Amino acid sequence: MTPTRPVAAVPQELLDHLGPVEGVEVLAYDGADGDTLPGGGRAVDVLVLPFSAGPLLRRLREVPGLRAVVLASAGYEHALPHVPAGVAVANAVGVHDTPTAEMALALILAAQRGLATYALAQAEGRWDTSGVGQRRALADSRVVVLGYGGIGRALSRRLLACECEVVAVASRPRAGDDLVDTVHGSGDLPGLLAGAQVLVVAVPLSGRTRGLVDAAVLAALPDDALVVNVARGAVVDTDALLAECAAGRLRAAVDVTDPEPLPDGHPFLSTPGVLVSPHVGGGTPAAYPRMGAYVTRQLTAYRDGGRLEHVVHTA
Repeated sequence: MTPTRPVAAVPQELLDHLGPVEGVEVLAYDGADGDTLPGGGRAVDVLVLPFSAGPLLRRLREVPGLRAVVLASAGYEHALPHVPAGVAVANAVGVHDTPTAEMALALILAAQRGLATYALAQAEGRWDTSGVGQRRALADSRVVVLGYGGIGRALSRRLLACECEVVAVASRPRAGDDLVDTVHGSGDLPGLLAGAQVLVVAVPLSGRTRGLVDAAVLAALPDDALVVNVARGAVVDTDALLAECAAGRLRAAVDVTDPEPLPDGHPFLSTPGVLVSPHVGGGTPAAYPRMGAYVTRQLTAYRDGGRLEHVVHTA
C-alpha cells in the first residue's frame, strides 16, 4: 500500500536541482558523511544515493523502513550485494547518456587522431609533426556499437554527425529506428566486426555480459582496430585485450577497467596503443540537474503509485 506521505532521503547536493514533489517528505542528508545514516534514524521509504555512494551502500541494511533505492549511476551490479530483501532498485536511466557518449566520442577521436602523442610532445616543449597525413580518421569509418540502450543511441547520433557507418548491436535483434536501419543481436557480433575500424562497448555488466568481449571477439576485429570501453571493465577480457594491444594488432581507449581503480604499474598504464581515462565519463556538472529531474520523476511516481520506475532489481 502506498504510504500517505512517503519519506525520501535525498543527498544535499541534489536539493537545488529537485523539482516540486508535493506529498513527499524530503529529508536532506550529507552524502559525503558515511557515518550518519540518511534520515537520521527515521524510517525512509525511498533512499536516493549520492554520486559517490560507496560508504552508504555498505549501510543500506541499517536504514529503517527502506522500500526503494534510487542509484545515481547507470550501472547497478555494484549495489546489489548490499540491498536488503524486498527493496527495489532503480538505476539512473538517461542521466549519464549524454556525458558518457561524449566521453566515448572523445576517446575515439583522441585515439584515432593521435592526440596523446601531441599532448606528450607539448608537455616536453616539442613541436611534433610525426604522422601528419597518416593519422586515422573517424569519418567514413565503420563503428560497431555494442549496447544500443540510452548511451549507445546517444553515441550513435554523434557518430552519424561525424559521417560514420554505425552498426548497432543489442542483446536481441530488432527493427531499427531513426538512427539505424536494424539492430543486430549479440550472437551476430563476430561476423559484424570483420570490416570495423572501431568497436565501442556500452552494455551493462551482468552475468550474461561479463567477459562478453573475449579473445574470440577481439580476434574477429581487423588489424589496427580500436576497442573503446565505456561500459564496465569486466565486460571485456582484460588479459585478452592487453595481449592484442601488446602485440600491436589492436588498440584500446577505455574509461573503465578491470580491476578498477588500476593499481600503480598495471599494464593498462604502459602498454603501447592503450589510452586510459579514470572512469570519468559521466562526471560532469550536467549530471546534477539531470539527476535532480530524474529523482523528481521517481519520487512523483512513488507517491502516485507506490513504486519506482525503471526498477532493475528487487532483492
